[in-house]
Amino acid sequence: MKYKKIVYPDISAEILLSIFELQAGISEYHAMIRLTDTIANVSRQYKEIEEAIRLLEEELRVKLIWKRYFVSDAVNQVSYLTETEQNAAVSVVQQPPLNGTKVAVWAYLLPDVQFAKDISGITVLQHNGYQHLYHTQLYSPGENESEQTTDIFHQYIEQLSAYSCTLADNCIRTWVYVQGVDTHYKGMVTARRTYFEEEGLTPQTHFIASTGIEGKYIHPETLVFMDAYAIKGLQPGQIRYLHAPTHLNPTHEYGVTFERGTVVEYGDRRHVFISGTASINNQGEIEHPMDIIKQTGRMFENIRALLDEAECSMEDVAHLIVYLRDSGDYHAVNAYLERVYPDIPFVILWAPVCRPGWLIEVECMAVKAVKDDQYQPF
Repeated sequence: MKYKKIVYPDISAEILLSIFELQAGISEYHAMIRLTDTIANVSRQYKEIEEAIRLLEEELRVKLIWKRYFVSDAVNQVSYLTETEQNAAVSVVQQPPLNGTKVAVWAYLLPDVQFAKDISGITVLQHNGYQHLYHTQLYSPGENESEQTTDIFHQYIEQLSAYSCTLADNCIRTWVYVQGVDTHYKGMVTARRTYFEEEGLTPQTHFIASTGIEGKYIHPETLVFMDAYAIKGLQPGQIRYLHAPTHLNPTHEYGVTFERGTVVEYGDRRHVFISGTASINNQGEIEHPMDIIKQTGRMFENIRALLDEAECSMEDVAHLIVYLRDSGDYHAVNAYLERVYPDIPFVILWAPVCRPGWLIEVECMAVKAVKDDQYQPF
């Protein structure tokens, strides 16, 4: 992976960019776009984010496929959200950037490829016989977190079925956001587990890579909402799951239903999706209670173990999304990342993890060049 920092002189945005390139094949670009002017008003901050994306598209000659806004006040800032590219998948979650600004963006960009939004608002990318399905902002008017979770997955499965896809066979990754995670996470987990069982997702089969974390939507009554990524066109054997049993226990042992990580093999590269990972041991116990730096170290040890199982390393990581329970830990964690992983694009957000004792959680994605003639390239 190549890393680059881009600063445009006329705007207060910095772009932390990872670049995956092959001599033959499509390149990939992951960008964390962060602002440096913490006192600019909200309108200016959003304009500078959008200008940074526009300049990046022009400079790299790429198209925006996916972007997620991390915002400080979703209800009041929704009018500033725009779709830079009308066909791109756009997500927004209230998880305030902890550098003091109102908005940051994670963007995924590709060179000229065929993609469009269907009538349901799903962004569909077609390339080399694969269909990549990006669902964003799935939510429900249900009365509580359990009803909302069940309805969200029902919506998702119905939309997948329009592409002859299923949750079990085609969904690669979900992000489940829970408003008031300390209160409403348990209800979401129970409803998801029940729904998964009905769909044949059990400890004996497999689950789905996921992050379940604090997050608010633009509608205050929404307790749960979800983004998801699925792929149509994969052959048997292209998907495998990561466990790292020396470091982590199966998630179902403490009542939740997600995979620690998922690998998708292509003919020319390997995509590795690491779920939200915290400072935990292989007995399901929190390691280093109340010590943010030691928890950060153990968490990355767990991530490295998962990557090693996927025959990857931190040098293959395209981005890091860092969630903190206590905003007072921002400076210590930022200094750690700048020292230990100075090149990997990252953003640090306020978003409490599902178990109060976990002070930090990180998710990431890695991309590594491989050659496997039995599968089509990406």
